[in-house]
Amino acid sequence: MGMNLVILGPPGAGKGTQAVRLAQAFSLRHLSSGDLLRAERARGSALGKKAAEYMDAGKLVPDEIIIGAVLSQLSDLGDKAGLLLDGFPRTVAQAESLGKALNQAGKRVDVVPALAVPEDLIVDRITGRRTCPRCNAVYHVKTLPPARDGICDADGAVLVQRPDDTAEVVKQRLEAYHRQTAPLEAYYRDKGLLAEVDGTQDMDTVFQALSEAVRRRLGME
Repeated sequence: MGMNLVILGPPGAGKGTQAVRLAQAFSLRHLSSGDLLRAERARGSALGKKAAEYMDAGKLVPDEIIIGAVLSQLSDLGDKAGLLLDGFPRTVAQAESLGKALNQAGKRVDVVPALAVPEDLIVDRITGRRTCPRCNAVYHVKTLPPARDGICDADGAVLVQRPDDTAEVVKQRLEAYHRQTAPLEAYYRDKGLLAEVDGTQDMDTVFQALSEAVRRRLGME
């Protein structure tokens, strides 16, 4: 019987990396909302064509189309595996709609692993990033500095800070995330599905904690 997970975590918390590892560990299909829509589009399904109209016009794709894509992926998997949803749902309204649609299909969200990282640490992590414009190598001024200050180890190019890695932009992104997602965390907590993990530790420790939290929540231990 497949299980379905929704992973939550603020920008810069390392959610993408952990999502990939969790999906591998529990044999789940890892899907962001963008992946979902691209998959339907590539399939050439009626749903994909509808989504494409919105995407090509630069408009937000309606929730019911995204939820349709989730159900389509689930029916594609059958009962053997499940999904790890990343980036959807983003709001309580989306979570409620997703829950109803899954329920009708005889499925549900089984557990919601969530990374907890203090805001000042996230700002520090992201604003300290420096990128090589030539080879795309990523450094951090504190935790992963290059051998020569501001110079890429691989090709000697001058490192840059990406425009969306500035403190102002990061704070805006975090505000938007917390405004939308704090109620979502409360929603899943009330349902007994939220499994919060300290995301400030190193990547392997965080992955271990996430895996254990999922197993515990699903009674696999």
